[in-house]
Amino acid sequence: MENFTPLSGLAGGMLIGAASALFLLLTGRIAGISGILGGALEQASADGAWRYAFLAGLVGAPAAYALFAPVTIDVEATAPLLIAAGLIVGFGTRLGSGCTSGHGVCGISRLSVRSIVATVTFMAFGFLTVFVTRHVIGG
Repeated sequence: MENFTPLSGLAGGMLIGAASALFLLLTGRIAGISGILGGALEQASADGAWRYAFLAGLVGAPAAYALFAPVTIDVEATAPLLIAAGLIVGFGTRLGSGCTSGHGVCGISRLSVRSIVATVTFMAFGFLTVFVTRHVIGG
């Protein structure tokens, strides 16, 4: 646990929770990223402007932060592996009718049984993937 940062993790979690709660209270919409992106990609989306603004902020805020603070990210995977992983995650979010932000952050807070089951499934397969990668395959 060389990169254990409980205070910044707690602060980040509180910001994500507060932002998703405010988004729900102010707009009546759930801050599920896959649903927002999926709606933005639909051709006849009548409410595309807020979706594009949300996605621009999602990408633009870290980019703006990186201008003022050095950010170092080490990714130990090849570009084809990252692309394949992204496509598999995208397929999974469509199959599960949402992603961790929609189900895990917004759904559980609304006591949605479907979201609780989905989040338990996400986490179980995440744990299983790490176990297999580190202890079975030996990565």
